[in-house]
Amino acid sequence: MILDSIASTVQLANDVPMPWLGLGVFRTQEGEEVEQSIQWALDAGYRSIDTARIYANEVGVGRAIHRSGVPRTEVFVTTKVWNSDQGYASTLKAFDESLERLGMSYVDLYLIHWPVKGKFRDTWRALETLYAEGRARAIGVSNFLVSHLEELRVGASVVPMVNQVEFHPYLQQPALQDFCRKHGIRLEAWSPIMKGEAVSEPTLAAIGQRHGKNGAQVALRWILQKGVVAIPKSVKKNRIEANADIFDFELTPDEMHQIDGLDRHHRYGPDPDNFNF
Repeated sequence: MILDSIASTVQLANDVPMPWLGLGVFRTQEGEEVEQSIQWALDAGYRSIDTARIYANEVGVGRAIHRSGVPRTEVFVTTKVWNSDQGYASTLKAFDESLERLGMSYVDLYLIHWPVKGKFRDTWRALETLYAEGRARAIGVSNFLVSHLEELRVGASVVPMVNQVEFHPYLQQPALQDFCRKHGIRLEAWSPIMKGEAVSEPTLAAIGQRHGKNGAQVALRWILQKGVVAIPKSVKKNRIEANADIFDFELTPDEMHQIDGLDRHHRYGPDPDNFNF
């Protein structure tokens, strides 16, 4: 596992390379804010951008990438189908609409945003169709627990390549980690820096002092060394750059173990077993 550069990638189960670090644009406003954030990220070397239909900023994401001068083929673009669009035909329609907003002919990764009961298996069939057509280079899920993944496997012809979930030192989900590892599903962490609280978390901050890093940088490095992809979100240039400055140090086995001990099963976001949106 090579983690020495922001250009470092991991091979998904279908051999598509995915950057270890990306920029998330959840709650980043459409227009100038999202376009400026992405430009700063691309300038800092990021080559992965994660959006979703429900974020209402796909137009700005597409515009920023097209205007950046970075070739489309060098940027890994993720978007997601929202809950109200789930189902076979409605997912295909939602995907077409996302592509139109992005101004792209394909995405690199398309995800089911949440495991909507009674719908996500039909939604997955639609993602398999999009994958077979080559319009989504990889497909996966988001916020799926082991029980959802087990249900999805029934009748599926393609195993999800990615499962994007809330993952950070306070929420480590070891059973989910093990399941995904066993089945070749790459975990991807949203809220990796704990809504900014990682900066001042005492253990992370103390480890960071030894490396000349802050707690958020330590959390991100720990995530990557766990074999999990990370997509921290920020709209501030200095933080976007700081979040990318994690490839010039390595956590020791003892430091990794210390951070492993921080697990509190604490969620900042909704529980995938109990959501209503």
